[in-house]
Amino acid sequence: MAERVLLDNLEDSKFNEAVDTAVRYIKSGEVIIAAAEHGYVYLADAFDKDAVKAIHILRGDRTNVVAQVFIGDIKVLTGITARLTQEQDNLLKAFWPGLLSVTMKSQLALSWDLGDERRLGKVNVRLPNRKFLNAILLKTGPLAAASVALTGESAILDLTQVSIYESDIGVIFDEGQLESGQLSTWIDLSENEITVIRVGDISLEQLRSIVPTISTPNL
Repeated sequence: MAERVLLDNLEDSKFNEAVDTAVRYIKSGEVIIAAAEHGYVYLADAFDKDAVKAIHILRGDRTNVVAQVFIGDIKVLTGITARLTQEQDNLLKAFWPGLLSVTMKSQLALSWDLGDERRLGKVNVRLPNRKFLNAILLKTGPLAAASVALTGESAILDLTQVSIYESDIGVIFDEGQLESGQLSTWIDLSENEITVIRVGDISLEQLRSIVPTISTPNL
């Protein structure tokens, strides 16, 4: 059985202890479960290929499904992605932390496999806005992340809905029933263009208030 940690109303010392527990499991190569803004997610070291593969198996993902990467600080991008333009940097800083998912070129030298065997040369990154999750990320660096829901199903807001063998998970952090909400807005960054792939929690108008020339060919 996975260790379970209840996060309701923890005093600072217990909160920090829970963060340290999460970090310990991740660094030992385990998959953990924690809450993002609007759903529970699997988390693992983005550079641990076996742990990332375990996430895909737990979700029932098909071949070549790529895990998203969560980071705790925008500065982490300098080590995992191509350099941002000033316009791109301004856009990310306007909406991070938050529900903005960004696809961009990854660094060629990275020794990770998020599910595509590094064939795509891209990574989808987000800096979430959740106290416990962000505290973990600041200590671990980039984490592979994916919803605990099976592929194609709605986000899991209540851990009683999770159907897994708990022996496959290191630790589960329980924040109770989560609030439902919209998906993240998803954009793609190239050298010369910012393209909106999906509009979610952040509206097109909000994006254009920062980048008026943002492209929307598929909307």
